[in-house]
Amino acid sequence: MYKSVCIRCNLQEEKKGADAVEGHDEWLHGKPLIKPLDQVELTETELAFKPVTVDHLEVHFVLEGNLMYLEASQEYRLREALHEDTTIVETGAQPDEERAKIQETPTTDEEEVDEGGEEDRPDSEASKTDKKEPKLKNQFSFCERASQTLTNPRRVWKEISEIYDAYVEWLQAQEKNKEKQKGVQSKRDDSSKRTVLMESQTDELPRLTKAAKILERMVNQNTFDYIAQDFKYYEDPSDEFRDQKGTLLPLWKFQCDKAKGMSVTALCWNKKYQDLFAVGMGTYDFCKQGPGVLVFHTLKNHSFPEYIYTATSGIMCVDIHQQHSYLVAVGFYDGHVAVYNLKKRGEGEPVYKSTAKMGKHTDPVWEVRWQKDDLDGNRNFCSISSDGRIVSWTLVKNELIFTDILRLSVTVSVSDVQGGGQQVSVDVSGTSFDFHKQIDHLFLVGTEDGKIHKCSKTYSNQLLKSYDAHNMAVDAVKWNHFHSGVFISCSSDWTVKVWDHAAHTPLFIFDLHAPVGDVAWAPYSSTVFAAVTLDGIVHVFDLNLNKFEALCQQAVVANTVKLTHIEFNPIYPIIIVGDERGFVTSLKLSPNLRKRPKDKKGQVLPNVVELEIANMEKLVHQQREPEKNTV
Repeated sequence: MYKSVCIRCNLQEEKKGADAVEGHDEWLHGKPLIKPLDQVELTETELAFKPVTVDHLEVHFVLEGNLMYLEASQEYRLREALHEDTTIVETGAQPDEERAKIQETPTTDEEEVDEGGEEDRPDSEASKTDKKEPKLKNQFSFCERASQTLTNPRRVWKEISEIYDAYVEWLQAQEKNKEKQKGVQSKRDDSSKRTVLMESQTDELPRLTKAAKILERMVNQNTFDYIAQDFKYYEDPSDEFRDQKGTLLPLWKFQCDKAKGMSVTALCWNKKYQDLFAVGMGTYDFCKQGPGVLVFHTLKNHSFPEYIYTATSGIMCVDIHQQHSYLVAVGFYDGHVAVYNLKKRGEGEPVYKSTAKMGKHTDPVWEVRWQKDDLDGNRNFCSISSDGRIVSWTLVKNELIFTDILRLSVTVSVSDVQGGGQQVSVDVSGTSFDFHKQIDHLFLVGTEDGKIHKCSKTYSNQLLKSYDAHNMAVDAVKWNHFHSGVFISCSSDWTVKVWDHAAHTPLFIFDLHAPVGDVAWAPYSSTVFAAVTLDGIVHVFDLNLNKFEALCQQAVVANTVKLTHIEFNPIYPIIIVGDERGFVTSLKLSPNLRKRPKDKKGQVLPNVVELEIANMEKLVHQQREPEKNTV
């Protein structure tokens, strides 16, 4: 109640105005203290002021660095001494003694002035030198092991004048080197210019060669445009009035100046590039053997060959790989076999060649044929020679690995001195062979004694079957492209014979009145084949139209020139014929010589394989019927 009354009185006095004397004195001298009833009584001593220190700084993270002044502090020298503990001291003093000397060494005034600010700090590295040894830096890494922090490299500051002097010295040294090299450089200028010129010419040579080749082909096609038009468009209209007879239209004649005096001993078309064919050059005159030449011609340019390879021995046979058309297998007169790579134009030598140590033939190689890759993926081919061996050659790394497939031999009885007979095995010379189109291991072999043997690579010690084919050497034997059981053979006994492999006697016998050099099946028909004779005549037969005589007998060269080989183009209606003078003549077949099978409405059938097989099967059946009736 007292407190409330006093407050009310004061409020009433304030309302009376500020001029009242009593109210003015209260504001000047203060009001009397009002104490609560439960106030604690304290003495004057207890009420005295006590100063209390409060730390307003809290350290959360401290990282001591490794930076210091170079050669200016005791800490630096002490640290260097600790680092030298791991090495041999040259002065002979112990590391502890060296450290003691450094610690006792007084510092100069300048050092004290420079480092005064750092040593005064209680948490500095210098203040802890005496208490604890400093942590050594990691000598094997650019960063510390504890913190993994990048250590800044040690830098030595240089004056601008020192940098300038060093730069001037470097320039003077460079000028001296240039003066010394002037004499040597003047001598090398000519050679360096020549080298750069040769390099530029080497880089531009392939492009220049390609452009020159295209230009040469264009000039030849423009010059002989009428022949190119005949090759593409001309069809002999007189075939309509010849009944079933046909003619051969001469197109281009190919030759090589480096093969003058040589004969065409082998012909082979490229299966991938159908305008390209290979020609093997040698001689069949065995008393005048000399070097050989492998030539590649194209129908796009007959004036000059695409590739030319020279050999020390005459080339007797050639075969181009079907899938890898740049690989060409070659057989030589001296018994060697080799493989050429057309991609390596700069090299005139074969990439593979047999040697005497690696089973080369001892007599001329008459035939080579590429085979499918073996189980290891290695390419391989086979060869036959007059030494009686049939060899398989495998291309492994940089050498040819040979394997004898078969050795041709016959058993002959020879009488001895006492009159008794003795069986002797005599080698038989092989002249030609051909592998079956569908069965890889089956092949035919023609021999010099006129026999044909059916053999298999799986039975290398025996013959499956033998045919008494000809009276003289078998020059060629080839399987039919369509019918798997029919093959053809020719010989110098003037005959061409068509065989069924299941019979011992031929289906057809044709007497061409001259030694037959070669025979070939047409790729577009199972009943068409062509042969060349040594009197310069090409004979074309179609058994489906005439089983007794040829549809075309045309002289291609003079009577005194012998024709040696013939080959059909895989897709174009032309044939190429080689002669003993080294010329290759291309001829186009007239429409009567290349008739395609037609249905009853006169439309050409798209799938002729089955029909061709049926046609040949029909001919075989017709030829076998008289024999059965006779029996």
